[in-house]
Amino acid sequence: MITLLYKEIDKVTKITKEIYEKVITMFPKAGKIYEIVKEFKEIMFSKKHEKLEKWIQETKKHKILEIDSFLNGIERDLDAVKNGIKYDYNNGLAEGSVNKIKVIKRIMYGRCSFDLLKQKVLLQY
Repeated sequence: MITLLYKEIDKVTKITKEIYEKVITMFPKAGKIYEIVKEFKEIMFSKKHEKLEKWIQETKKHKILEIDSFLNGIERDLDAVKNGIKYDYNNGLAEGSVNKIKVIKRIMYGRCSFDLLKQKVLLQY
């Protein structure tokens, strides 16, 4: 069922529509979560950021604790989320490089001098 959050039901080999419907009958909350995530993905990939606030208001009505936590995070940084939907570019490449440097720094902590750390970071690039 978790795979359905990332892929369409037609592309998941282990779950048929009949199995999905049985699970939804047994666990209606799972079906609601699936629909909420599907709507969010549609908003993300449609580039229609204006639909986001309406989706947030509709989703809050379901009162699902984990989803509410996610919604609170989105609302805290609503402008950034809207810009992420609206524009094709992002800072993912820079963040990945910074993360790689931090991992090297953590591994090397307390073992050597700054010069050796600098050489190791430069060697990675």
